[in-house]
Amino acid sequence: MLINAQLPISSDHLNRQDQTLRLADMNWDDYEQLLSDDYPGYLASFFNGVITLMSPSINHEKISQIFPILIAAYCRQFKLTYFPRGSTTLKKKPLVGKEPDVSYAFGTDKDIPDLAIEVIFSSGGIEDLEKYRILGVPEVWFWQNKELTFYRLGDASYQEIAVSVCLPKLVAKNLVGFVNRGMTESPLTIEADFNSAIK
Repeated sequence: MLINAQLPISSDHLNRQDQTLRLADMNWDDYEQLLSDDYPGYLASFFNGVITLMSPSINHEKISQIFPILIAAYCRQFKLTYFPRGSTTLKKKPLVGKEPDVSYAFGTDKDIPDLAIEVIFSSGGIEDLEKYRILGVPEVWFWQNKELTFYRLGDASYQEIAVSVCLPKLVAKNLVGFVNRGMTESPLTIEADFNSAIK
């Protein structure tokens, strides 16, 4: 699905930009139908009658795949029990459905993850925070424009934080340098440098 683009589209453009389709005036049953095996390869969300389908670009995947490597390295280093949840669909019927890029539970496995991570190239942002608030996800990280922002859920809304609560040795401004290297470097090199930095 190629949205808001001029034809013909170069392969370089597809590598750099996520392809997004927003469908208005939809309902929960429409959303559930789009989660079926008939529509593989898309991340889907539902909120306020709008379904958003996103097909990740190569660059999106490069960034989103570096997070699991770094988080696994952190958990091994500090012997923190963790449960990868990946892009498991989170639902609060009939209000919100959301598939994060990456998500985790720590300590014990849970229905709602302790941490969700969003990689934003062409869609998402503050509206996604509202989705996660309704779902009750305690901590959310946004990577956008080579910047990384941590948010923690308070009584009624998310507040930006400098240091993760889930992974308390991780500082957003320090972690982002390792994440951004995922665009051009091997994860093996990045992981080795990250391990040295957190010792």
